Amino acid sequence: MNAKGRVFKYGDNVDTDVIIPARYLNIADPKELATHAMEDIDADFVKKMQPGDIVVATRNFGCGSSREHAPLVLKENGVSCVIAASFARIFYRNAINIGLPILECEAAANGIDDGDTVSIDFDTGVITNETKGETYQAAAFPPFIQSIIKAGGLLKSLKERGE
Repeated sequence: MNAKGRVFKYGDNVDTDVIIPARYLNIADPKELATHAMEDIDADFVKKMQPGDIVVATRNFGCGSSREHAPLVLKENGVSCVIAASFARIFYRNAINIGLPILECEAAANGIDDGDTVSIDFDTGVITNETKGETYQAAAFPPFIQSIIKAGGLLKSLKERGE
């Protein structure tokens, strides 16, 4: 699995209320809900976002409430991966459950800037900042997590396996 895209960079403690504000959680349609992603921190995110683009943040990305809506709206907008120095554990789990790839790599989170072009090899965990010519090493996904992400989420992977 590979990804390549332009980076949207954010700082520490980007919480789930910033990723998808609670005032929109009554919207049932994921595509409509996704039109409000990141609007309180980056009003133009949805307008600028292109399928395959990558979100990079520093520490504790996805902190706050445990809502699965947060990784869902990123995925619905075409985010191919979120890279951060660290993630809130519940966000990490929710992202894997819905099939959104996320990588913890402090060097990449600190070295990559907004607007850089980044490519990722999920099989090896290598993150390449093509703009700067730098590479970073994250832990590669174990095969069972790769199968969940490739299937599009945990439930879809279980259906594929007949469970």
